[in-house]
Amino acid sequence: MKIVLMGPPGAGKGTQAKLISNMYSIPHISTGDIFRKQISQNTPLGIKAKETIDKGQLAPDDITIHIVEERIELEDCKVGFLLDGFPRTVVQALALESYLQHKSDKLDAVILVEVPRSEILERMTGRRVCLNCGASYHIHFNPTKVEGKCDVCGNQVVQRVDDQDETVKRRLRIYDEQTQPLIRFYEGKKLLHIIDGTLNIKEVSKSICDILGSEVI
Repeated sequence: MKIVLMGPPGAGKGTQAKLISNMYSIPHISTGDIFRKQISQNTPLGIKAKETIDKGQLAPDDITIHIVEERIELEDCKVGFLLDGFPRTVVQALALESYLQHKSDKLDAVILVEVPRSEILERMTGRRVCLNCGASYHIHFNPTKVEGKCDVCGNQVVQRVDDQDETVKRRLRIYDEQTQPLIRFYEGKKLLHIIDGTLNIKEVSKSICDILGSEVI
């Protein structure tokens, strides 16, 4: 099973990606995770990617395509993979299509988890994280027992820069600019399936399973 999972920041892709990965015993390949690892290790690729990301832009297509092709060449991808965060542009989608065609292969499905922008803003700007133990909370849906203090270790909880209002809005603008053409591309290929991301986690999983032809785990 070869799947692309799409959706705006805050749509819950990470949770669904883990469920799909476990269900089909395929690796969850997150370009965000790969870039963060490269940046933390200060590799030449990581340095180049960080320069772009620090400007609030997506990593260049050529770098992103290279790391994804390198990753899906590994043995654990022989039975399939789930791509999360790739492709983000039509250029990347065409590169992936060409790569798979060269191997006489193709994608099985492209799943788009859709959530209204107003709900994404509420989800993301309300998130709080413990600086000490990493526990996460939400001021509306999962608040701390004592305001501003972690339930686990008692240390301060804060709003990450990535979750601040203007940052979230900027990320959503970039997402819309980059991925709307991509959505039309996969619609044209008859691969796109749109899922209602406002449903609860189990209901979203069931919708995805109905598309992929499997039971919810």
